[in-house]
Amino acid sequence: MRKNSIKNTRINMEVQRELSEIIRSGIKDPRIHPMTSVVAVEVTPDLKYCKAYISVLGDEEAAKATVEGLRSASSFVRRELAKRVNLRNTPEIRFILDQSIEYGVNMSRLIDEVTRDLHDEEEEGL
Repeated sequence: MRKNSIKNTRINMEVQRELSEIIRSGIKDPRIHPMTSVVAVEVTPDLKYCKAYISVLGDEEAAKATVEGLRSASSFVRRELAKRVNLRNTPEIRFILDQSIEYGVNMSRLIDEVTRDLHDEEEEGL
């Protein structure tokens, strides 16, 4: 099976949806921030390993605590995933903090500041 095959894409989407549901409603760890989302999931073609990219809406401490809580609950998450998704092998899950959304928001803010400064300069020149 190729890495970007249709079957692998479907498996990634299904695992992502179920992981989101498990994190949102199944885990009772207080370290896990309520505004946690699964941004992307990459399951290897042999279904042995899975990288789950997690985004947390909050400060850096909350994000680190959330990833730590998810790593400690990884066996529970894997067991729940095995119950919900019928796969030959249930992948071993690695949770990775994804800061791309935060980066995008920061870049958007910087662009807005520059355009506002340019607009102010144009008004002063008129």
